[in-house]
Amino acid sequence: MDVTNVQVLLPPALPAIAAIAVLALRKRPAIRDCVPVIGAVLTFCSVLQLAPAVLAGQVCRASLCTLLPGITVALRIDGMGLLFAGTASFLWIAASLYCIGYMRMLREHAQTRFYVCYAAAVGGAMGVAFSENLFTLYFFYEIVSIFTYPLVAHHQDGKAYDGARKYLTYLMVASKALLLPAMAIMYITCGTLDFNMADIHRGIFPAAASPAIIRACYYMMLFGFAKAAIMPLHSWLPAAMVAPTPVSALLHAVVVVKVGVFSVCRMMLSLFGTERLASLDLGSVTAWIAAFTILAASVVAMTKTDLKARLAYSTVSQLSYIVLGVAMLVPDGVTGGLIHIANHAFSKISLFFCAGAIICATSKTDIRDMGGIVKQMPITLAIFALAALSMIGVPPVGGFVSKWYLAVGALDIKSTGLLAVILVSSILNAYYFGEVVLRGFFGNPPDGVAPADGSLETTALMRLMIYPTAAAAALSVVWGMYPDLFLKIIRLKLG
Repeated sequence: MDVTNVQVLLPPALPAIAAIAVLALRKRPAIRDCVPVIGAVLTFCSVLQLAPAVLAGQVCRASLCTLLPGITVALRIDGMGLLFAGTASFLWIAASLYCIGYMRMLREHAQTRFYVCYAAAVGGAMGVAFSENLFTLYFFYEIVSIFTYPLVAHHQDGKAYDGARKYLTYLMVASKALLLPAMAIMYITCGTLDFNMADIHRGIFPAAASPAIIRACYYMMLFGFAKAAIMPLHSWLPAAMVAPTPVSALLHAVVVVKVGVFSVCRMMLSLFGTERLASLDLGSVTAWIAAFTILAASVVAMTKTDLKARLAYSTVSQLSYIVLGVAMLVPDGVTGGLIHIANHAFSKISLFFCAGAIICATSKTDIRDMGGIVKQMPITLAIFALAALSMIGVPPVGGFVSKWYLAVGALDIKSTGLLAVILVSSILNAYYFGEVVLRGFFGNPPDGVAPADGSLETTALMRLMIYPTAAAAALSVVWGMYPDLFLKIIRLKLG
């Protein structure tokens, strides 16, 4: 099939159109709340209709304008972008349904602003997935930062403003102080900012480029993409937990952090290339930076008793599995890292949705207060346990496939150290997720609290939250048992 410019432009454009429609219908809340759902379905379909052409090896691109020779605003989709865009747009459908139940159940204020910013942030993520060059990616990367700030500050109290200020400061300072100078240096050195999507081995640097300049650009970009939450530029993520739970899910599963790690992966594979990273030993150093983040964040997660805080540090840890896999610079490792973008997204959004359902129904946020909660919320706790298995890496859930390829990648490069990190971190995952599940199923309510009697999952609004959560968790099992689609897309990229 021949792909037109309009077809390539649709996935980033449709969320923006949805945001405008939400604003226009702000005085008709019943219709307004349906717009994000419709926009999400259309966005996913617009990504899906590009899949046959991408899988057939066709070039799907659209050029909007040229600012300077070698600097254009242009869109292009490949296998890696297809994986990210398909995952994010599909999960936006689940998130849109969940948000209706959550926002109405808690009678949240400023719902129009919430939905507008949510849609615009997803549009920015689509733009990142479809970017043909670093300049375009940077443009959409900043759109995500700008439109998620009001979401983090949604409650408009002291804690919300402090968390949002820290969130925006970290991301903006990193991008302005590190990314922009690195882009300028790269443009002067290479004469272009276009990604080399056809060959992940070569990158775009000329053979005569100074190793010192390449190293400087690389580390500036690695930490400039602070949304990837690599330590020490990670504390904005736990601080952003002051946001409503659907926003936390957006931050941790669908858009923000995935934009960060996707950008890092795109930078490593399409700008620097595996051969240059290996020759300058940048892959090995990056792998150990990621390994430290995985273990350190897991240890911190074990100390947190607030459920959302524990999930936040889990995200910091899990994101670095993606970076670790790509930094191995071998096909198995890169495969494990890239498919974890999707596997982590489905599982983590399920976990945050479960946390939001618990907060809505019981107002409980402390894990120590959740003993025996299975009597009130059996479906929610069962979904949480299933998604936790994926995070731990237990078959047949999707996270197992990711960790299998990561472990094989570590063996491919003969690194027993990295293999040990993967195994030890999985044990730590089992500890901090297992505590929540065991307390919920077998624990007792806190002293002085009467045992629960009756389910809290029977109302229409709670069901509107539970159904998309269950669907996302079920799909994490499907991807674990039938990972062929993801593997085909990734092998297309590695080919």
